[in-house]
Amino acid sequence: MSTQVLEAPSPKKNGPVSGGLLDPKQMIRSLPDALRKLNPVTLWRNPVMFIVEIGAVFTTVLAIVDPSLFAWAIVVWLWLTVIFANLAEAVAEGRGKAQAATLRAAKRDTTARRLTRRAPDEWEVVGATELRQDDVVVVEAGEVIPGDGDVIEGIASVDESAITGESAPVIRESGGDRSAVTGGTKVLSDRIVVKITQKPGESFVDRMIALVEGANRQKTPNEIALNILLAALTIIFLIATATMQPLAIYSKSINPGVPDSLALTADGVTGIVMVSLIVCLIPTTIGALLSAIGIAGMDRLVQRNVLAMSGRAVEAAGDVSTLLLDKTGTITLGNRQAAEFVPVDGITEAELAEAAQVSSLADETPEGRSIVVFAKERYGLREREIHGAEWVPFTAQTRMSGVNLGGREVRKGAATAVMKWVRDAGGHPTDEIGHIVDGVSASGGTPLVVAEKGRVLGVIHLKDVVKQGMRERFDEMRRMGIRTVMITGDNPLTAKAIADEAGVDDFLAEATPEDKLALIRKEQEGGRLVAMTGDGTNDAPALAQSDVGVAMNTGTSAAKEAGNMVDLDSNPTKLIEIVEIGKQLLITRGALTTFSIANDIAKYFAIIPAMFAAVYPGLDALNIMRLSSPQSAILSAVIFNALIIVALIPLALRGVRYRPSSASKLLSRNLYVYGLGGIVAPFAGIKIIDIVIQFLPGMS
Repeated sequence: MSTQVLEAPSPKKNGPVSGGLLDPKQMIRSLPDALRKLNPVTLWRNPVMFIVEIGAVFTTVLAIVDPSLFAWAIVVWLWLTVIFANLAEAVAEGRGKAQAATLRAAKRDTTARRLTRRAPDEWEVVGATELRQDDVVVVEAGEVIPGDGDVIEGIASVDESAITGESAPVIRESGGDRSAVTGGTKVLSDRIVVKITQKPGESFVDRMIALVEGANRQKTPNEIALNILLAALTIIFLIATATMQPLAIYSKSINPGVPDSLALTADGVTGIVMVSLIVCLIPTTIGALLSAIGIAGMDRLVQRNVLAMSGRAVEAAGDVSTLLLDKTGTITLGNRQAAEFVPVDGITEAELAEAAQVSSLADETPEGRSIVVFAKERYGLREREIHGAEWVPFTAQTRMSGVNLGGREVRKGAATAVMKWVRDAGGHPTDEIGHIVDGVSASGGTPLVVAEKGRVLGVIHLKDVVKQGMRERFDEMRRMGIRTVMITGDNPLTAKAIADEAGVDDFLAEATPEDKLALIRKEQEGGRLVAMTGDGTNDAPALAQSDVGVAMNTGTSAAKEAGNMVDLDSNPTKLIEIVEIGKQLLITRGALTTFSIANDIAKYFAIIPAMFAAVYPGLDALNIMRLSSPQSAILSAVIFNALIIVALIPLALRGVRYRPSSASKLLSRNLYVYGLGGIVAPFAGIKIIDIVIQFLPGMS
């Protein structure tokens, strides 16, 4: 599998995943959308807020019939409760609209040179929107690629900054795992022929626009389950509240001396009070923020240049228990580097280093350049120009390279190939070289034998360099309860050495596509969710089988179609960040649900004693906040119920800070911080609002 070589994030940068803070200007821009969402046709999908809107309409009618400052104050704050709930969702959606506008601009007014079927070199100019699947287009330097597809001819440098935000151009070529191109990107050099793989309206850009704007966002199974729970709680509180007034009236009938209270009369004020009670007791906080939390989770992925095809994929990332990681480019730097020169008896390290450097001067591979640099840094051997040399390039047949210089022949390459070359020249490699080669292989390295005609000089130890900070990242994974498995085509000895150095839990050596698929199925049979990355057509079956399949944007169309996420930066290590974002989404939802339910309990102590203390004097003991009057208590609770939604919008969008730890510790922290906080905050907030309200005329 081909991968892009990137450094792993440093431990310092690898902190908890977070998003941007709430922008007040964004709230103002989103207000019209929040007002449009008051339409009952759309709001009914949120049962909790739909009940609040019905209550707001009902109290508005009652306030018109029997107007008072108290009644209209309740009406205003009930409507604000619904608007604030809609505002949370509108702000979450609005954060993606700027990016969507940029994507539309990249797509707008693009034309294509489509090859006709009449002649091989004949083409016609058509609009990009007229392209159909399997059409073939020609794109030259300076032109915009009109649609998603695969390069079937040529090689070109492509600017993908419109999609990825990365200014550095990338190479796209026919064949291999770097053939996929995206509509809206620009060819900087050369000429390519592209076969369109998209259907009209289903391009990568079209899907990204729909997702960042929330147009195609479907509720995940967890969201649906939580919505059902919230609806059930709402119905229970609705029934319980509806029985309160008849019970209070009955109590007065058997105790005639009890004075009237807000709950006893059958006028409009009583209806307003009962609606206020329902709104304050049902879980409006989490009901208002639930959709925003899901949209913000996908938005955090977009901010990291990851496109999630569904919210279900983001949630699944949070529940992942097994990570499959490719070794090359993910765990290691991808290019093996010279780490040691091991000479045979009778040869000094300096002699071996000089021969290794000479044989590598014309080797432009990363491994060859590392040998030249290592010899220079370790032994002070400077690069020099050699005239009259005959360079011997590496080929798959010979498996070695070198130089012929004035009768001197030097070769370096695979052990079997170089020793055969020595024997063919009349030399006799010693048994010592075999032990050195085996030792390098056993340590996880790659041995390259260096020889002059007729004799072996020694071995170059090429080492896969594990990226900085990877062991710490895998330690974090273990603290999350996630098992990491390294996938590699190396032999078992080399794979084990790299796995031990990197700190992964397990490895799969000499892996084939069938082996990957079998491993994923085995893990899933044990009830575990599996995540993996891939970029090639041979990775497509495994990506489709895994619960979270992250395809690289540089990969083939087959890989991107098979996965449920696409990493626009093509950084395989980002899989770890994706898991952290998924876990943050789940933790945020759980934390705010806990806060919301605890919040409702506290509001119970504010409203119930104020309403029924006159009927049941014993309830006055529950009025621990000592609120000034029943009207003030009810209005304070309604105002707090609305304001807490606005206060929690930044937390819903940013997400609760995530720290790797066990599930029990996360639960304890959740209950302590958000459960206890959800109880304490309303007591303080309602009391402060009550103090302000008691100075208003008509509220005492």
